[in-house]
Amino acid sequence: RQLRRAIEECKRAILALPEHSERQKDAVVRLIHLRLKLQELQDPDEEEPNIRVVLEHRFYKEKSKSVKQTCDKCSTIIWGLIQTWYTCTGCYYRCHSKCLPLVTKPCVRSKVSHQAEYQLSICPESGLDSQDYRCAECRAPIALRGVPSEARQCDYTGLYYCSSCHWNDLAVVPARAIHNWDFEPRKVSRCSMRYLALMVSRPVLKLREINPLLFNYVEELVEIR
Repeated sequence: RQLRRAIEECKRAILALPEHSERQKDAVVRLIHLRLKLQELQDPDEEEPNIRVVLEHRFYKEKSKSVKQTCDKCSTIIWGLIQTWYTCTGCYYRCHSKCLPLVTKPCVRSKVSHQAEYQLSICPESGLDSQDYRCAECRAPIALRGVPSEARQCDYTGLYYCSSCHWNDLAVVPARAIHNWDFEPRKVSRCSMRYLALMVSRPVLKLREINPLLFNYVEELVEIR
């Protein structure tokens, strides 16, 4: 009953707020999460509900039993035949059912929707000591020498991550492309990889303002302009 009341209050707030304002967008996101939570609670007969909402992730239970995936939380294999697993429909984060309560990183889809911008400094490293020698995501202890866990740097954020949060995935880093016209894929964390994948089709880079000198050196850009 309280959840239904909260949904109705959220609807009224959306109608009362200025159209297309940030507060209205936030209210819409909250309404979606409340409705998903209600749907989850209305399905008590199943051992595992079809929908789980965790830190803005919208997890749906996977039906496939034959596909072998790797859990984004614990970095071990998901055995679909004997294990229940979920995928976030926003950022495609995958994990075991038992790992859902351990998820600590919010869905990057929300950041893409509300803060659609790139880090435009090339690998802005501040040093492992500034992170208190802990993973930037899960806060597990890490060190450059691999004891107790190897510190892996993300070329997009410049931060260091543990091997569970950084799988050495490769991605083109926007800052390197804009400043150096360098499209060589670099090693990035899992979170950065998902964010860059969701952002790739968004026209948010005002190239003529960020680096107008590129137009003097790249013939293709001159033609496009």
